[in-house]
Amino acid sequence: MIRSELIQKLADENPHLYQRDVERIVNAIFEEIIEAMANGNRVELRGFGAFSVKKRDARVGRNPRTGESVEVEEKHVPFFKAGKLLRDRLNGQDA
Repeated sequence: MIRSELIQKLADENPHLYQRDVERIVNAIFEEIIEAMANGNRVELRGFGAFSVKKRDARVGRNPRTGESVEVEEKHVPFFKAGKLLRDRLNGQDA
């Protein structure tokens, strides 16, 4: 599911809301999650999962085409850990 499909589904399920308002709500939620992660904070949505940022140390990598050693800088990457309810639903167990 992509963002526009999510917005459409929420708008269909909530006919009392205009689609543009649903779009603003969805965008605001995503922006808050992104902002929190950009500040190094963890975002937990109970039953769904937790978003966090992991630090990858600098290292020496290899260019796969030439085999040449390349310095790879330290970087921060997004990480998602699924919650118990989500894992149980994916594995066909009712929670």
